[in-house]
This record gives sequence, structure tokens and C-alpha cells, in this order.
Amino acid sequence: MSETVPDLLYSEVEEELRASVRALLSDKSPASAVLARVETGQVTDLALWKDLADLGCAALPVPEELGGAGAGLREAAVVAEELGRAVAPVPFLGSAVLATAALLAAGEPAAAPLSALVSGEATATVAVPLGTWPDAVFPATVRESAGALTGTVAGVADALTADLLVVPAVGADGPGLYLVDAAAAVRSPVMSLDLTRPLADIALDSVPARLLASGGRAADALRSALVTGAALLAAEQLGVAEWALHTTVDYLKTRHQFGRPVGSFQALKHRLADLWVAVSQARAVVRNAVGAAEGGGPEAELGAALAQAFVSGVAVRATEEAVQLHGGIGFTWEHPAHLYLKRAKSDAIALGTADRHRLALARLAGLPVAAV
Repeated sequence: MSETVPDLLYSEVEEELRASVRALLSDKSPASAVLARVETGQVTDLALWKDLADLGCAALPVPEELGGAGAGLREAAVVAEELGRAVAPVPFLGSAVLATAALLAAGEPAAAPLSALVSGEATATVAVPLGTWPDAVFPATVRESAGALTGTVAGVADALTADLLVVPAVGADGPGLYLVDAAAAVRSPVMSLDLTRPLADIALDSVPARLLASGGRAADALRSALVTGAALLAAEQLGVAEWALHTTVDYLKTRHQFGRPVGSFQALKHRLADLWVAVSQARAVVRNAVGAAEGGGPEAELGAALAQAFVSGVAVRATEEAVQLHGGIGFTWEHPAHLYLKRAKSDAIALGTADRHRLALARLAGLPVAAV
């Protein structure tokens, strides 16, 4: 019985999508604009997000009968790569990935909000800490009683500008997934390492909520959203690493020292060659993870865990090399390298650290692991 071999190559449609997204980001969100925006109190660029939604970026994994593009996660991953390459301050992870995946997995009662999300008229996020890993226990910091939610959630990504919150909560009947009007919650900004992805603490005090899924279905929907998020986050990390590699190579071709390009020095060639190999490996791992996530099941969890265990380290290494090999300018606030390093460092602990995902891999492989 033959096994299905994942297609790790990009299709022509995906490359056309990449070109469109890259052109839009180059025009509307160059590095200078992102650097200026992180100095303000309005980091998230909702106008850019609407432009991306008009391009179809928010609708890719949503079926056509629900108002989406009927594409898939492979196409969404291409968008994630380009957003990582531009460190674009948009709510893609929270709204188009986590919230959308949770609503799709929750089933029929959750379908209604999707039309507003895919059009870009509204954004949403899943009310869990950004560091929550896929096989974590169901959150119990929010309680449900008589159709209202009370509790707190710390460090939620894309919550400050969200219109809707998908909130995991525990009530008398067990786990549940609820939809809440974000305006009814108290959202307090918190200091974030990644200046381009604001975080917020959420406080709910008897806030009315609509039940989307309960019991095992709620737990499965949340887990599915986090697995999908981990796979797409790896695609974003790949984009960050690719920017760091290509930008550093370009810089070393033009920077001269001792009468010759710095990039001609053998030691730097070796460092960049090693980095190119790591990024190429990361690309294959990401494509495998995204393909598995489309199919769902244990393979999706395995692919996402493998991607996060490997790609997060590649992104951090690539951005550290970019800062160092750019010399003095790489350490300045005016150069965007620090934004990429901070995004890579933040992504390395988002949706579970590499160690958490290695533990998941051990569990999936049936290996004994120590309790954490």
C-alpha cells in the first residue's frame, strides 16, 4: 500500500498569489512605514488588512458556500510567508487563522460570523494566551454561567482591534466555545517583545456570549485551531528567515572593506551557505506541515509540531545573523532588522515553544516523556 507523498513545490496559482501580496505590501507597508507605525499607539494597520482582505487573503481556507474563496491552507501559508517577510502589522494570525479555523471546526452554529471575517469588515481572535500550545489542557480561566462569561485571559494576540472574541470557557456542562462581542470585554494592552504584534489582557465580567460548541466538540475545535495556527505560524517564520537571508546577502554584496565586498570573505560565505541550507530545509518542513494540516487528524498535529520544533530556531538564527552581519547599522533603530529579530523571538514561544512541540512529537511517536 503506497503512501501519499506531499507536494512540497509551489503551484503557479500560489506564486501568482505571492506576487500580488508582495506587491501590495511593498506599496502599502514598506519597512519605513512599519518602523513609523510601531512608534504610535495604533500599531495594527486595519486599512492594510482591508486591502489584503479585498485581495482574498482572509477568505482562502473558507468554503465557497460560506462566502470564502474555497482555496486551502497551502495558499494561506503563502500569504503568511509574505506577511512574515514584511513583518506586516495585521491581524492575520488571530483573525484569518486562529479564529477562522476555530469557527470552521465548531460547525454550523459558528458559520454566521465568517462572512464578516472573510470580507475584512470585522476581525476576530481566539481568547487564549499567545503561548498556548495545541495539546495544552482546555483553558479554565473563564467560567460560563447562565449564558454569560466571567474571567480573565492574559496575552492575547490581535485582541486590541478585534470585533469578535472566540472564548474557550468552562461551565456546568464542561468545556464550551463561545462568541463574544469584543466591545463588551475590557482589553488592556501589555508590553510585547514583538512591536508589530500587539498583545492584550482580556477581562470578562458577566459578558453575554453565544455558544458555538460544547463538550468534546469545543475541545476539538480549539485544538484544531491551535494546530492550524502552529502550521501557519511556521510559514510566517519561514518568511522572516527568508527576508533575513536575502537582505543580508544583498548587503554583503555592496558593503566593501579592505577594497573588496565583505561577502567575498570565506568565513562569511560559510555562514551564509549554512543558513541557506537551513532555510531550504525549513521550507520543506513548512510545506509538509501545511499540507498535513489541510488533511487534519494525527498527521496535522505531527506536521505542525515538527515545523515548530525546527523552523522557530531557523528564524531566530537567521535574524540574529542578519543583525550581526549588517554590522553597526544592524543594531540601529532606523534599520528594520530588529523588528524581524523580535518577531522571530516572539514567534519562537508563540503557540508553544520548540521544547513543547518536541514533547508532542515524542508523545505521537509513543516515546515515554517526563511530565511537565
